[in-house]
Amino acid sequence: MQIAQIKLGQFDQLASQLDELKAVEPQWLLVFGSRAFLADTLLYSVIRQSFPSAVVLGCSTAGEISAGGVGEDGCVITAIHWRFGVPQCAVTQLRDMQDSEQAGQRLSAQLQQPLSGVLLFAQGVNINGSALVAGLESGLPAGVPIMGGLAGDGTAFNQTVVISPAGVAADTVVAMAIPAGVSVGHGSYGGWRPFGPARRVSRHEGNVLYELDDEPALDVYKRYLGEYAEQLPSSGLLFPFEMLGQDHSALGVVRTILGVDEASGSLTLAGDLISDGYLRLMHASNDALADGAESAALAARALNGAVSGLGLLVSCVGRKLVMGGRVEEEIEAVAGVLGPQISLAGFYSYGEISPLLGATGCKLHNQTMTISILSDQPYE
Repeated sequence: MQIAQIKLGQFDQLASQLDELKAVEPQWLLVFGSRAFLADTLLYSVIRQSFPSAVVLGCSTAGEISAGGVGEDGCVITAIHWRFGVPQCAVTQLRDMQDSEQAGQRLSAQLQQPLSGVLLFAQGVNINGSALVAGLESGLPAGVPIMGGLAGDGTAFNQTVVISPAGVAADTVVAMAIPAGVSVGHGSYGGWRPFGPARRVSRHEGNVLYELDDEPALDVYKRYLGEYAEQLPSSGLLFPFEMLGQDHSALGVVRTILGVDEASGSLTLAGDLISDGYLRLMHASNDALADGAESAALAARALNGAVSGLGLLVSCVGRKLVMGGRVEEEIEAVAGVLGPQISLAGFYSYGEISPLLGATGCKLHNQTMTISILSDQPYE
């Protein structure tokens, strides 16, 4: 696998760096950048003209991850050449949030078998991410990992965009087939800690939470947030929910808030909830989040010990907000585990997609660092 990567702060820097990407003769390119950067249709046009036979996919971000660390308001383009040729992509339009599961089903119907995995990128605001993953997974062979994330828009939660072979759009979902024969490793870990009592999900519809313990969910949440309540929904990234089963058992899944509705007193979360299950608030420290990123890298490395390849990092924007100026520490922790021959690319997201640790089923995660290692070389 040959990989080249460039970082752009301004569009006019692209022309002088294209030759670096062309040198590897890429069959596919990952493009992660700010919404303002990707919304410039000229960027996509130049990339398409420069690499007419390659697959181009990616999305807008809440921060870009590269071999050089974390960037903001820019764009990172990663070009990949492997021995499997041009990968197959499936693209569909997401009509609305209720269309999420059906959109996943439409994607799986387009993907040819056999597969060693699927990369998935989708818009990050008006979507039920867990339903999307469930729909895609329902049409795939058991055990095929789905990896990727939901697009970001900084901390604005206004509009996100996805890049696919169909172009740049706010309502696109794209899935890329990882061919059989590619070595795949994946890991996902948070580092958040629960606090306060567990509260019952007494009323919800899909990923919209109306009541906790028979009270309006927004009222309960605001009581916990105190002064942070005035900064909703962005402050919700600092205090996600841990999901618990009906028996209070931990499910290993975290849910973050995408939006609030003052009129109905509801919270819109990034994924589905469990009726009569429980939610408990969480918080984190810088050290715990960096340790969580390292744990995710160790898990991915345990599944794929390749000495070279691509490391796709998708981390939650909430982690970035908590860590602030120390956000580079979680990227450094991952790089220290994966080693210098694994090229890093990724973004800060509104939702992370990866199998659970120790399981084959794929989930939408929030507030985690998820890592996927892809290599076209046999691993040791």
